[in-house]
Amino acid sequence: MAAIAILAGHTGKAQNRLDEYIRQGLSSNQSITQQHFLLEKNVYALQEAKSMFLPDITFSTTYTKAQGGRTIDFPAGDLLNGAYATLNQLTGTNSFPQLQNQHILINPDNFYDAKFRTTLPILNAELIYNKRIKQQQVDLQKTEVLLYKRELVKEIKTAYYNYLKAMNATKIYESSLRLVEEGQRINTKLFENSKVNRTVVLRSQNEVSKINASLITASKNAESARYYFNFLLNRPLTDSIQTDEISTLPAQEQLQDNNTGNREELSKLRIAKDINGSLTGLAKSYLIPKIGTSLDLGSQAFDWRFNTQSRYYLLGISLEWNLFSFGKHNYRIKQTLSDQQALAAQTDYVQQQLLTELKVKQAGMQSALAEYNAAESQLSTSKTYYSDMLKLYKQGMAIYIELLDAQNQWIDAQLHANIALFDTWIAHTAIERANASFTIQ
Repeated sequence: MAAIAILAGHTGKAQNRLDEYIRQGLSSNQSITQQHFLLEKNVYALQEAKSMFLPDITFSTTYTKAQGGRTIDFPAGDLLNGAYATLNQLTGTNSFPQLQNQHILINPDNFYDAKFRTTLPILNAELIYNKRIKQQQVDLQKTEVLLYKRELVKEIKTAYYNYLKAMNATKIYESSLRLVEEGQRINTKLFENSKVNRTVVLRSQNEVSKINASLITASKNAESARYYFNFLLNRPLTDSIQTDEISTLPAQEQLQDNNTGNREELSKLRIAKDINGSLTGLAKSYLIPKIGTSLDLGSQAFDWRFNTQSRYYLLGISLEWNLFSFGKHNYRIKQTLSDQQALAAQTDYVQQQLLTELKVKQAGMQSALAEYNAAESQLSTSKTYYSDMLKLYKQGMAIYIELLDAQNQWIDAQLHANIALFDTWIAHTAIERANASFTIQ
């Protein structure tokens, strides 16, 4: 395929540049970066869920200053003064004083309580299911990152092949421009020697203008393709692109591969089903009692005293069991079961949708291959036709309109072959995306 051999010979080495661009895109693309931040957030949420199984230590202190309020009346004088008087008479002393009835303030006055409290859950099904859900959410976000990466790989490859297609078209038009300029020069000489009329010269000038306009358009298309490719790699838009040489067809083994089980969309649905199962377990966790333990180490006393009498510890074990809640939990369980049925229906639909997409892409690949084979045949025929017509025209055995027709067929055949070649690679990339066969490191 001489006309497109400007980028010829697609070998293993030729893929190195594209693979390097894919690595750059996966490491620098802004959408992927955003998804990594969301993954990091979910990882932190999982760490938080794990930390809920560890002891929780808090320090608290209170100080109370009170005056007035409720009191307890204790008749100490009424109870003891009679007995004390009798004892004083018997002993002949005043060793037993008379007592006043007491009014004891209930609110503690000038009292403090400072303590360290350690709590630890022993059995809590809610925490277990919460940790499981957070882990599954991390897996879900990892799959989402892979999904973004796979889509980005497809976009990078497609943009790369479109850039090569546009660059080849530019080179074809540059070659064609030299061709029509040479034709214009020959026709001008022939006109000067009265071998052709002025119409031939004007027509050849028009061909130069037409090819020149097409060259400008092709150059702008290549420039736009370069901008988009650099955008995907998060590089300056005007950066140059190092291209590989491509002239052969891609491998065709994937045309018969109908496996879509590796698609991240299905993995997300499987993880969503697992999350739903964990939510169902969470809704049923009320059936399991919650058991926890606590330990208080502190000091409490009046007037800020701190001694062996003020220090204390309290060790406690708690049990909480929800016995009746008017069907609240049952309704929650029914909601999760409804979600489970919806996920099952969605999974069946997505599986069929992805398989249909793969079949459509495979049909597109077959169509692209047919177009390529036809373009190759047309390219060979049109080249021979143009060469023959050029010889006849130089010998004066053909008119210029016949040469012009052969020339346009030759140019169109080159452009068609160029498009057909890279359309096969774009179709191959689409199949690679449809069956998730590209390996993402």
